[in-house]
Amino acid sequence: MDEKAIYLKPPLWLPIAVALVAGSLYVAGKYVETRHMDNFTINVQGRGEIMAVPDIATLNFGVQTGRQKTADSAMTILTEKMTEVMKALTAAGVEEKDIRTQYLSLNPSYDWNDGRRVDEGFEANQSLVVKVRDLEKISEVLDAGVKSGANQAGSVNFTIDDPENLKAEARAKAIASAQEKAKLLADDLGVNLGKMQGFWEEQGGYAQPMMLRAESMDMKGGVGGGGMAPPLPAGEQEVVVTVNLTYQLR
Repeated sequence: MDEKAIYLKPPLWLPIAVALVAGSLYVAGKYVETRHMDNFTINVQGRGEIMAVPDIATLNFGVQTGRQKTADSAMTILTEKMTEVMKALTAAGVEEKDIRTQYLSLNPSYDWNDGRRVDEGFEANQSLVVKVRDLEKISEVLDAGVKSGANQAGSVNFTIDDPENLKAEARAKAIASAQEKAKLLADDLGVNLGKMQGFWEEQGGYAQPMMLRAESMDMKGGVGGGGMAPPLPAGEQEVVVTVNLTYQLR
């Protein structure tokens, strides 16, 4: 039996259709690639630091009355002692506007005997926060408060009264650092920086307070009489601003 070969001639439109499909896939791929680059971002961080000498110190003074028979007697003792403390502080050069009450309390005092509560009177407490603008007077102010009757003293905290200008300077350094990092990273990736899409800032760099106890100034029985406080150098503080910048790549 003779074999016959059948040859089918492709229609003229088939190569054109194949070319159109391939071309559409290429265009679609390029569109997806371009769209992906439009959504691609990088995030960089910059840090700015400024050193500054503190110009303000805040101190804490307190009076505890101990157990008193009545609430009235506890409050009377507290008022008398705190009045003397405030007079001594203002005499040492502290302005009244720089003295504020941190807390004031009057609480019952009691013991426990064989599981039963035994009332022992009342105890009153008051604490002041004092701002010292002349740092050379810190030891003098501490000594004045303790000698006048404060049986609690401490939490010396050095700070900067108006840090906004320093923060702005640190922020500018942080932004410049982040921008430089973004340019270098874009060059390493072989891409160009697009629009900035995000900004985030963090601030910090303040010193922790130093704790002093009235007992360290030779307090005896809650009555002033100790010597001067030790020297308290303020040193320098670091004002730090950290920024994060997000850039679109193209």
